[in-house]
Amino acid sequence: MALYKYPQYITKSDSEAFDSEHKPGTKPEHSGIYRCMGCGHEIVAEESRTFPPQNHHEHTISQGAIRWRLAVYADHKPK
Repeated sequence: MALYKYPQYITKSDSEAFDSEHKPGTKPEHSGIYRCMGCGHEIVAEESRTFPPQNHHEHTISQGAIRWRLAVYADHKPK
C-alpha cells in the first residue's frame, strides 16, 4: 500500500483513470504508482513507457493474472 507523510501533497480524485486495469507490457496513460490487483505489489510507471513484462513477478493461481491499477497519479505538468 502506498504511504505518504504530508497530506497537503495528496488530493483525492474520483477520476475514471483510477478504475482501469492494465496488462503487463502495455503503456500507461498516466505516470504514477500502480498496484497489482492480484498480489498488491506496487511499481512506479511513467506514461509512454511500458509496464514490466509478465515475468516481472509471479502469481499463484488464486491471484490470477497480473493487472496494474493506478493508485497515485504523479502530476508532473507545470501549473
